Amino acid sequence: MSDKIARRKLLTIGLTATAGLSGLAVAARLAAKYGLVPPDSGGIYGAGATLNYAAHRLFTRRTLAREFHRPQISKSPFANGKPPQIEAFKRSQAAGFADWRLTVDGMVARPRTFSLAELKRLPSSSQITQVTCEEGWCYVAEWIGPKLSQVLETVGLLPQAKFVVYFSIEWPNWWDSIDIDEAMHPQTLVAHGFNGGELPVEFGGPLRIRVPRQLAYKSIKYLNRVTVTDSLKSFAPDGGYSWYAGI
Repeated sequence: MSDKIARRKLLTIGLTATAGLSGLAVAARLAAKYGLVPPDSGGIYGAGATLNYAAHRLFTRRTLAREFHRPQISKSPFANGKPPQIEAFKRSQAAGFADWRLTVDGMVARPRTFSLAELKRLPSSSQITQVTCEEGWCYVAEWIGPKLSQVLETVGLLPQAKFVVYFSIEWPNWWDSIDIDEAMHPQTLVAHGFNGGELPVEFGGPLRIRVPRQLAYKSIKYLNRVTVTDSLKSFAPDGGYSWYAGI
């Protein structure tokens, strides 16, 4: 999509937000024209989801999530949920995660599997951002690791790629996806560090995707696979949450 969208069309999309159901339908047609239709665009809330996604992509495509100073890191961050209870995770944890692997496949030129040591040798980024949950809690923490874009560039992202699907070791219970814009955003990380140290298990260690521009449920813990695709037909959003969770 060209960055130079006519001002008149932008105003049209903005105005239709206040125009009720007919306005939402107009917005949906415009979003479809520019390829800004989310995979959960069907159903009773589909038009609203489409308008939300399209508006965010048009107006905040390259904006950054707020970053904080080190003294603002939360003293008692909330570790939501419990570590996986499956045997594969327990065995890996007992071995210090020396056998943990991240597989990257799909629409890439050179599919491969990374060890934690290999990921840690990639150029590392650090960000102090806020985790915001749809349940109402939040905390500020430092996240450390390579940018997802760097990982994808290492394996050769193919030009037809549109989405990135990522999986927890707890698959099929935990997985999610983002569009290629979010995947290549400089703040989207494959995090292996937290507040200056290793990523604790309770916060998703040894590996977690960090998507700071979206709600917490998009930052899947215990990451072990990333698949690049041009369609989400085989990876339909579920769980009752909006696919695009921009904040």
